[in-house]
Amino acid sequence: MSRSSPLQSILRSAGLPAVAIIAMGFFAYNAVLGPNGVMQLKDIKAEVAQKNVEYAGLEKQRAVIQNRVNLLDPKRGADPDMVDELARKQLNVARPDEVVVVLKKH
Repeated sequence: MSRSSPLQSILRSAGLPAVAIIAMGFFAYNAVLGPNGVMQLKDIKAEVAQKNVEYAGLEKQRAVIQNRVNLLDPKRGADPDMVDELARKQLNVARPDEVVVVLKKH
């Protein structure tokens, strides 16, 4: 007959609750102090607000670009001023009655 020592019986009876307490402590720590925990909530909200401002700026830029694309739509007839502006910019030409002022870049 084999008898276990008192230490072994204590460890056997306390093992499962100890593992459960350690697991709960791990999850509680991460819920409060982890990268997505309660303490990081303020930083995350500030980052979301910053990204929303950035998104609004990009949305305005997209609207401006969309307007320029719509002005060049061949189905509705391209806007002659827009076509003239783009052609002169890309071909680097000027009309005879215009004065060109060259600016030095620093």
